[in-house]
Amino acid sequence: MDQQYSPLPPAQTTSTLAIVSLISGIVSWVLIPFIAAVVAVITGHMAKNEIKKSNGTIGGNGMATAGMVLGYIQLGLGLCLCLVVVVMLLFGMTIPFIGNSIQ
Repeated sequence: MDQQYSPLPPAQTTSTLAIVSLISGIVSWVLIPFIAAVVAVITGHMAKNEIKKSNGTIGGNGMATAGMVLGYIQLGLGLCLCLVVVVMLLFGMTIPFIGNSIQ
């Protein structure tokens, strides 16, 4: 009696771009806010594209998504902070932690 074995599917590898996206997303909250956030968003999109084209041989979709979310939130908060500072300067308000305070 001969048994036939089906070949194992190739092992799924994790996308390097997804790993870079996740690490950059985390770094954007700890060390380099703007630059790392941009890197996280760009590499996240590239990783998702790579994963979609791989037909299941490359994984890491969750890591790419997490990196993109961290990057987008960091960019959004940075934009809000910039808008607040610009509005305060336009209305002549002082920013307590910037500049000299005369007493």
